[in-house]
Amino acid sequence: MTKIRLLVVDDHTLFRRGLIALLSLDERFDVSCQAGDIGEALRCVAHSRPDLILLDNHLPGVRGVDGIAALKDAAPGTRILMLTVSENEDDLTAALQAGADGYLLKTVELDHLSEFILKVLAGESVVSPEMMTKLVTAFRAKAPAPAAGEPLANGTPPPPGSSAMALLSAREREVLGCIACGDSNKVIARKLDIAETTVKIHVQHILRKLQLTSRVQAALYAAGREPG
Repeated sequence: MTKIRLLVVDDHTLFRRGLIALLSLDERFDVSCQAGDIGEALRCVAHSRPDLILLDNHLPGVRGVDGIAALKDAAPGTRILMLTVSENEDDLTAALQAGADGYLLKTVELDHLSEFILKVLAGESVVSPEMMTKLVTAFRAKAPAPAAGEPLANGTPPPPGSSAMALLSAREREVLGCIACGDSNKVIARKLDIAETTVKIHVQHILRKLQLTSRVQAALYAAGREPG
């Protein structure tokens, strides 16, 4: 099995080494390089060609969000997943606008981090549940609702006309509303008094029917359709 090559960029040596040690326990991953700032990260990218970069925001010199463009230019096929303590809405939106493939807080559990890495490599966008509400709020404030056929941020067009929402069942609309509020599957299950596995099935159906690829897109799609 070909291992997934990771680059960890974080200026806190203890955290970086601890994260690398934990990731190395997973046989799917190979932390091929590590860096403490953007300059060092660019040198790592040049020779290690990672599949995915775990990037902190608070770095000395150039911040993580400000270094995304340079990293993308140096390795166009490499995915970038922010892993930071910053819960700042502006950092979140700046990172996604700059081309980050996801934004996670450092409070994420290791098992969930591994799942998120795989999702990003599969082409999904991921955002920590704690940040989803802020993302939706920022989207409502700064972006107009998408018109029929108008592409979303990553170029995926929503289905034309209002018939798209008509494809969803009443329960699926409830689940979509919860996603737009930033609720995790566990929280949705508790709110709607259904099993978490049932929620997962509803989410899959929602994405398929609306021709979306991630719950981040689903949240923004739902927010864009709300009046006002």
